[in-house]
Amino acid sequence: MHPSRYLAVLGGIFVVLYALVFFTGPGSIGDVHQKLKPRLGLDLVGGTTLTLIAQTDDGKAPPKTSLEEARNIIEQRVNGLGIAEPEVVTEGDQNIVVSVAGQNSDAIKQVGQPAQLRFRKVLNATQDQGPKAPATPKPSASASTKPKASGSAKPSASKTPSSKPSASKSAKASKSPSASSTPSAAPSPSGDNDDVAVNGTAKKKLLAKVQKKLGATYQLAQQVTSPDQVAQGGAQAEEALKAFRKLSPAEVAVLPTTMQFNIPQISCKQLDNRPAGSIDKEKEQVVSCDSGQKLLLDQAKVLGTDVKSADYTYDNQAGGWKVTLSFKGHGQSKWTNLTKEAFDNSGKNKCEQAALGAEGHCRVAIVLDTKVVSSPQITSVIAGDAEITGGFSQSQATLLANQLKFGALPLTFHQGEANQVSASLGTSQLEAGLIAAAIGLLIVILYSLFYYRLLGIVIFLSLVLSGLLVFAALILLGRNPGLTLTLAGFAGFVVSLGVAADSFVIYFERLKDEIRDGRSPRSAVPRAWARARRTIISANAITVLCAAVLYFLSAGSVKGFAFALGLATILDLIVVFLFRHPIMTLFARSKAFLSPRVSGLGRVLEGHQAEEKPTRRRSGRTETKEA
Repeated sequence: MHPSRYLAVLGGIFVVLYALVFFTGPGSIGDVHQKLKPRLGLDLVGGTTLTLIAQTDDGKAPPKTSLEEARNIIEQRVNGLGIAEPEVVTEGDQNIVVSVAGQNSDAIKQVGQPAQLRFRKVLNATQDQGPKAPATPKPSASASTKPKASGSAKPSASKTPSSKPSASKSAKASKSPSASSTPSAAPSPSGDNDDVAVNGTAKKKLLAKVQKKLGATYQLAQQVTSPDQVAQGGAQAEEALKAFRKLSPAEVAVLPTTMQFNIPQISCKQLDNRPAGSIDKEKEQVVSCDSGQKLLLDQAKVLGTDVKSADYTYDNQAGGWKVTLSFKGHGQSKWTNLTKEAFDNSGKNKCEQAALGAEGHCRVAIVLDTKVVSSPQITSVIAGDAEITGGFSQSQATLLANQLKFGALPLTFHQGEANQVSASLGTSQLEAGLIAAAIGLLIVILYSLFYYRLLGIVIFLSLVLSGLLVFAALILLGRNPGLTLTLAGFAGFVVSLGVAADSFVIYFERLKDEIRDGRSPRSAVPRAWARARRTIISANAITVLCAAVLYFLSAGSVKGFAFALGLATILDLIVVFLFRHPIMTLFARSKAFLSPRVSGLGRVLEGHQAEEKPTRRRSGRTETKEA
């Protein structure tokens, strides 16, 4: 063999890995501390624990199957954010607890949101008469077909929704500059204690409470058939209905749909903060808000379950992040039919004038939970995918895509406590573990030097190289896809040292056996390697297989232990093939390797040298003379 070639390959691997460590990721190249900092887990740096409480119609505990399905979906959403080793567990009969490392818990607080996606035609619209919220950018939506130039809808900056067809037959959906809500991948419910899911029996009880609270005002509101009727009634009518302004979002949610739309005193602020699940029923008309307008929305003709996949990407033309939705076979037909219905109805006076754009085309609202993400006009029949574009940050686009991709939760959850976890206990445990690992490693190295001598140096160098490879891989995997080092993962790396030491023993003892059989040290090295290699590969393959099974069948910290053990074992195999055998081949060519005291082969090598007899060749034959 050519040892220099193997060592050159190993050197190239180190150069590539550490070049990625220093030239990618956060911080400048000179910021060594930042570049060489692995991503630590919850038990080492602290983080956030979030409790989600399942809500049911009758107030009883949900079915265990539904709770477990919700737990799996939430875990997939957290993993989709790039957070490795999250701990998502059920607690009791209706709680799910999410634990993740890091101090920024904003995105985590939204993973339990329902993410119910609905596509509804806008039937009517009226201006919000409630308190005006500060103008903020709001995500918009567009729909585009697979061919690049065919029907698309993109946001434009006009107060009234309008569009002008271009040569490519594109339709532009406008957005009002005074959006009533901040862009959010998953709107969070109000902190009001009443703002929990109200369905079934609970909804009837709350509605009765609201009727009693409003008294004659409720009876008056039932007679209102349009927002204009209140305006025509003047100050007296407005004064009579002002009690609706004092209703909580949960109380507004149980009111009839027509009342939510027709009573101007019910504001978009109240509607936007309704509990999650308030307008999820696809067979009912609902009310929501968009850009300072209250919208009366038709039944949902396209649902989130019709979405085949969701992804996020950066829109270079719009200069922002967008979420792209592709539909299933039947879902694509439903989406196309909805755009056709909205487009055709615009010319048949089936849409109210207030819901039409400047050119008289109907709008389709994309509704996420209780909020309208956007309501673009439909100026042509669209037979392609849908896009949600606009004021998304990358984290918001990532979260929304994951929520839509992994599906809606089978249960409605009320967010409980979100607590910050201290890392003091984990840090002290890590320090104790590092000290213990260092002492154990030192004992192994001292024993190896005493027993194997020169070969002990090979063990020491191999462990150092394996450690450097593991450290570089840990840093890079911490950046993408977000691997975190926990105490369990650290334990996996420590255990892998024992696996690495076993492969040394197998190789060196096989080398001794070959010398006992009468081979010279130089010829014994490749022979021992050929016979030990299969055993080393088999032993490490079993370890990797066990780690893989443990990883896929476990959760939380056990999964982290399995991943660390498997990763370290694979990297140790690389060191075995690219360093250990080549360096042994080089040592076998040196005079020091032939010395029993230096090589570490001891009496085995002395016995071989005592049995050697000088030989000479005569006439093609080999004779042995007594020494």
